[in-house]
Amino acid sequence: MSLHKLRLAAVPITFSSRLFLKPFPNSLTLGLFSRHLQPHKPLLVRAFSASAAVQDIPATQASDSSARPQWKAAIDFKWIRDNKEAVEINIKNRNSNANLEAVLELYENMVNLQKEVEQLREERNNVAKKMKGKLEPLERDRLVEEGKNLKESLVTLEEDLVKLKDELQHVAQSIPNMTHPDVPVGGEDSSTIRKEVGSPREFSFPIKDHLQLGKDLDLIDFDSAAEVSGSKFFYLKNEAVLLEMALLNWTLSQVMKKGFTPLTTPEIVRSSIVEKCGFQPRGDNTQVYSIDGTDQCLIGTAEIPVGGIHMDSILLESALPLKYIAFSHCFRTEAGAAGAATKGLYRVHQFSKAEMFVICQPEDSESFHQELIQIEEDLFTSLGLHFKTLDMATADLGAPAYRKFDVEAWMPGLGRFGEISSASNCTDYQSRRLGIRYRPSEPPQTGPKKGKANLPATKFVHTLNATACAIPRMMVCLLENYQQEDGSVVIPEPLRPFMGGIELIKPKLK
Repeated sequence: MSLHKLRLAAVPITFSSRLFLKPFPNSLTLGLFSRHLQPHKPLLVRAFSASAAVQDIPATQASDSSARPQWKAAIDFKWIRDNKEAVEINIKNRNSNANLEAVLELYENMVNLQKEVEQLREERNNVAKKMKGKLEPLERDRLVEEGKNLKESLVTLEEDLVKLKDELQHVAQSIPNMTHPDVPVGGEDSSTIRKEVGSPREFSFPIKDHLQLGKDLDLIDFDSAAEVSGSKFFYLKNEAVLLEMALLNWTLSQVMKKGFTPLTTPEIVRSSIVEKCGFQPRGDNTQVYSIDGTDQCLIGTAEIPVGGIHMDSILLESALPLKYIAFSHCFRTEAGAAGAATKGLYRVHQFSKAEMFVICQPEDSESFHQELIQIEEDLFTSLGLHFKTLDMATADLGAPAYRKFDVEAWMPGLGRFGEISSASNCTDYQSRRLGIRYRPSEPPQTGPKKGKANLPATKFVHTLNATACAIPRMMVCLLENYQQEDGSVVIPEPLRPFMGGIELIKPKLK
């Protein structure tokens, strides 16, 4: 049996959560959101489906049509053209290098070429109709020649049209999703605090960071992992293993009470699924590990395989919402990550995570976004953490996110807040790429032909994702916040039943 080499892919990416990544440069495709209107703030909501974020892709590269799209998203170019100003402002606010002018020019060319094709088809049909009647030999010969010329011209134009549509799809991948009107405009520093819970614990003794605690309590081994796998890998040992299982099982039990279906997912997926969820698996500085010689990648979040479950499906309205809590291991290259913020467990290449994912009707996605962030806040409050929830600014949104809330918890050993979770509403950005629709349940309309009934038109669902528990960051918080003067660490009460009743991790006897 041969082993496939893992290699890093080609175009910067980020996941919808900033949990272990920098925000991701966009490279997207255009789609269509349902529109909502607010009394004081006009809300333009249209989804832009794409194959990645695009901030770092030059316009010249974006317009290169040499690579034909392997899949196509549902795109409403007319809406983009009619709302050019709003789309342009959104591109600027999200710090994207998207080339809107190129998209609109290609679309106009496509429309004109489509008209030419339709006109030629009509002329060809007219010639065919004329040839059905009685004709003089010379007239028939003339029509045969005319039909032949029309057919050859039509073949050429249709080939040009296919190429133009492919190029349009390719260039359109540079346009990010539209943005909720309440999202603050600017970089990460412009993000606003939505809620703050608790206060920092006051220590009466010199505190340790999680690296020192992990070493003193024989819980984490970075050195051996570095020898075996490389930097940013780790072994968990002793009570830390039990703590990982406790965190996951406790999280699953709590979230399942809210009606979420538990899943474990594949951890290798096709590159096209990664792209359809809004990430670019192959590029410089990518965060995705791709498997050399295949069209497969390691997942960076369970959001990707869960999003693929209902790909190319038409769901019944009565089946919605679909709510999942998925456990998986996650793999991220952390390309470009450096500095004190990346030490220890804070930023690693492989980790366990429980991810919530919701598929719902468009009108319900904002309320589900509030539900997801509330679940996260309730979980972290139950563990006694001091944290704040942020409404992330436009330039910090990943390409699929219409709006994103981040949760940052206080980490005493690091002396700062660190992100432990996020919750994103992607509206129909992903569903237009994945082909996930639902059929409204209203009665069928009677068609013009007797006995024929027209089913109601399908609509694209909205998707949302939120991190319920990312193990490494949670361990940083728990070890550092619950350390005691004698070097031990208290186990938060909700986790004790899931750790066989262990209440305290004590220093090992030497």
